[in-house]
Amino acid sequence: MAEARYAERPLSPVKKNKNGQLIHENQKVILMNIYKTLSQDYPYMSHEQKIKKLSRMTGFGRTSTKQIVLDYISTGRVLKSNFKEQTRGIEDKTNECDKNAIRRMIHDFYRNNEVPTVDKVLDAVNDDKDLQEFKQPSFCKLLQKLNFYSIKRRGISVLIENEDLIVWRRNYLRTITQYRMQGRSIYYLDEMLVKVGDVQNKFSINDTRSVILQHIGSAAGFVPGALSCTESKKYPDDYHGELYEHTFLNWFKRVLPLLDENCVIVMDNDPPHCIKQELLPDTLWTKGAIIGWLQSKGAVVDYTMAKAELLHIVELEKKKFNRYVIEELANKANKIVLRLPPYHCDINPIEMAWSMMKVYVKTVDTSVIFKDMKAFLEQGVAQITAQHWNNFVKHAINEENRLWEIDDIADRVHDKIPLFSTNVNAERDFWTEGSD
Repeated sequence: MAEARYAERPLSPVKKNKNGQLIHENQKVILMNIYKTLSQDYPYMSHEQKIKKLSRMTGFGRTSTKQIVLDYISTGRVLKSNFKEQTRGIEDKTNECDKNAIRRMIHDFYRNNEVPTVDKVLDAVNDDKDLQEFKQPSFCKLLQKLNFYSIKRRGISVLIENEDLIVWRRNYLRTITQYRMQGRSIYYLDEMLVKVGDVQNKFSINDTRSVILQHIGSAAGFVPGALSCTESKKYPDDYHGELYEHTFLNWFKRVLPLLDENCVIVMDNDPPHCIKQELLPDTLWTKGAIIGWLQSKGAVVDYTMAKAELLHIVELEKKKFNRYVIEELANKANKIVLRLPPYHCDINPIEMAWSMMKVYVKTVDTSVIFKDMKAFLEQGVAQITAQHWNNFVKHAINEENRLWEIDDIADRVHDKIPLFSTNVNAERDFWTEGSD
């Protein structure tokens, strides 16, 4: 089992120095670790194929990626040089809770029996003082990331949620309701980053260190002994990049025995939670490598088949092997992992617990120093009682009921909008790519 080898997601963003240069030699180390793993697991891949795939996986440019690898091969170490990676727009920098708030805002249009359009929603978002301000091009990109598209109806571009997301959400709501009816314990896990600068009047304002909290809880409260406090040394702006390095996996293994038998573990789809058991073939693989993989899975194929045919068979077969390390660990421990739909943090009760922690961190008066910060954070977690958790879970259930209703409401609103008189089929309106 290729535990925690790599996930096909970009590495975390980097921090800029005073000159605007990008500093991330630690990320280069991760990049080289992935390259070495690719070399070990897929020796039949050419060097150029590995570079191309590595660039796509990490988000770094292919030329820069190739140079890092060549430098490492020639010197045996990662050189301290700066290079640029793909630029992130404002839509990429929007946090999960704000994305969730925008989704709720669109849903509220439906609840008010009003058709949501890009302009209407954009005006509502920009009028909200708690949300950042967007320009239309970046807002349209954000809506696409949130799985919305617009459909033209009678001259109106109506915002519609992607069908796949709706099905995912309704399957989640239906499944978790069934688990509750079965009387299973349901746990919710997540991570939180506490920056030293967030702790008022306690540490030096120039201290850029931070701590990653990992915890899990249920309606009975936080699980005793499950808290993990890890000093973040690499990515103060995006701790998921550091959790990627086995931290989450090791913590999860430690926590599993602390949970009830036959329980359900709810988590989101952040990169540390989505480590694949094995890399699946794609267009970057050589024909021989694809055939080798398919034959190892029992498929009958040969070299007379075109690469496109082989990849089609992969597409048919990959659902059997597209498994995550976390799910397999949980299943062996007689537990089930349930994935939240993207950008639905309002139905994860631990998010409300983290909100309480943020208040505690900012308001409690103490004179602790960094080496005592773990004890300080443990005190904060202890303030969140079983009663708090019970209320959080009730709130999440109310949000689940609200989400269950919204799709029927949206369907009724859509049905009231006549189609174009000259076209019986609604057309998807693909937004023009733009930048602020």
